[in-house]
Amino acid sequence: MPNPPTFSIITCTLNSAATLADTLASVRAQTCRDVEQVFVDGGSVDGTLGLLAGCTGNTRLLRDVGGGISRAMNAGIAAASGDIVAHLHADDYYADPDVLATVSDAFARAEAAGRPLDWVFGAIRVRKGGQLLPPLPLPPFSYRAFAAGSATVPHPAVFVRRAAFAQVGLFDEHLRYAMDIDLWLRLGAISQPAVIARPLAVFRDHPGSVSSSNKRAARREEFAVRRRHAGKAPVAFAIYCLRYLKRLRALNAKPDAGRV
Repeated sequence: MPNPPTFSIITCTLNSAATLADTLASVRAQTCRDVEQVFVDGGSVDGTLGLLAGCTGNTRLLRDVGGGISRAMNAGIAAASGDIVAHLHADDYYADPDVLATVSDAFARAEAAGRPLDWVFGAIRVRKGGQLLPPLPLPPFSYRAFAAGSATVPHPAVFVRRAAFAQVGLFDEHLRYAMDIDLWLRLGAISQPAVIARPLAVFRDHPGSVSSSNKRAARREEFAVRRRHAGKAPVAFAIYCLRYLKRLRALNAKPDAGRV
């Protein structure tokens, strides 16, 4: 039996033909080739499945996975065989060809130092309206800072040891917007990540993005998720509440914000 790959890159798709080619090309371009790709399709009827059919190498396609994005991501994790799992959605792509090599080196150096890691993440860049914006700042990470909302964990640039999911669980399939924040709060409570202070991925911000299409609902769900974990860092949650009220007032000042 062949050895499992280092990386399992999970890509969830649904009528993603317009952007998927960039996602696939960024994985093909990686200098680290010890990769499997797991595609989880929700029932595409455009050219998505045709693009996936043309993929070569170590790939697996799960078809007609319904039930929302959290369920799709969990299906990908269940199908993954790699040591390190990442979710790179069909809207997003890796920033450079050495991203996976850089992440692999971060895990390996920590292991050699006797401080094995459960997760690593880096910064992202945002592509909006066809323009690639400057890299987003990446504040220092601590559990309290993340619980307070002053530190961020950009999902396209997160890499998690597959074994860690057995400790903290998978994405909450009842959540639509803040399922990643919920998972990072669970993971961060037991394990400090390594942070790579450079862009690892590019996120497309467009009106069809789930998190961009209904900002009020996303904020409400994020508040409920953070309240769920408030007991682990009560002061940090109180600070987050102040941030939440400020952001909510800003959204309420824009009558069209949050409309689907």
